[in-house]
Amino acid sequence: MNVKELNLSDRCEHFSCPERSVSPAVYILLYVCSAAVVLLTVCGNLLVIISVLHFKQLHTPTNMLILSLAVSDFFVGALLMPPMLIWIIESCWILGRSFCICFWLIGSLVLASSISNITLISVDRYVALLNPFFYTNTISTRIMCTVVSSNWCVCLAYSMTFYYFSLNSTNFILCPGECFPTLNEVFSVIDLVITFIFPLSVIIILYSRVFLIAKKHATAIRELNNHTRPQTQKITSHSMKSERKAAKVLGILVAVFLACLLPYFIYSLLGDFIELQTESICKLIFLIYCNSTINPVIYALFYPWFRRCIKLIITLQIFQRDSALINVLS
Repeated sequence: MNVKELNLSDRCEHFSCPERSVSPAVYILLYVCSAAVVLLTVCGNLLVIISVLHFKQLHTPTNMLILSLAVSDFFVGALLMPPMLIWIIESCWILGRSFCICFWLIGSLVLASSISNITLISVDRYVALLNPFFYTNTISTRIMCTVVSSNWCVCLAYSMTFYYFSLNSTNFILCPGECFPTLNEVFSVIDLVITFIFPLSVIIILYSRVFLIAKKHATAIRELNNHTRPQTQKITSHSMKSERKAAKVLGILVAVFLACLLPYFIYSLLGDFIELQTESICKLIFLIYCNSTINPVIYALFYPWFRRCIKLIITLQIFQRDSALINVLS
């Protein structure tokens, strides 16, 4: 047993769950608020999933990526938020060792899927703006569904491989009342590069290019307004504006995601220099999960079609005959 393992074992001997110091009323209120957050996350993303799957007009390549991201966010709300909120409220992990391992495995899969989906959205917008004719003629909904399915398979294989080799390359120590498995440092660094540093670099580079291209499009639209015939001007200008708007909205989505993700990964990079309590680390992780609650709100604010879909779903009009053919984009 090396020094690190001795320190971990010593820590476990002295670790105990702190006694709850809040009043019963506050305790109940915390659980009610937590349930509301979980319900908002699950229902919000379920509305996105139903909307994209049900209405045929929304079966576009970009929306397949939004669907995949919504599925990731739904799993966050359904599988990850409840145990994390219980952990934060109780200041102690009370769900056992086996569930702890499953919790981190599922979390690794969902986080890897979310990051890869955001990266694919960046690639999608970059290609669509750089060469719209190529994108329209080449990237079909079927091709994007294949890409999304492959992405989930790769993320699942990666997560299982990472935890299998990492947990079997060191003695697995888990203190009672805690849920921070001790992972191999080499594999942890590799995971940080693969799941965060490399995707972040791709996202930043591509979106920098996206906004430069969008700026050129704005200039082109102004020139079209001055030199083309009204009908040609209207069609081309509308197409460019549509692509620019999609890039802007998805850019907001990416920016919010990175804002939620950065604090935890900064801590991961500077973990040797920053000492945080378990509760603080849990809050950083939960901040990542909060992005899954925010995403449907972004769709509702910036996508009129999503607001129309919510109305049709809540009023049960989707159960009417041929409701899938309803025009939700007009």
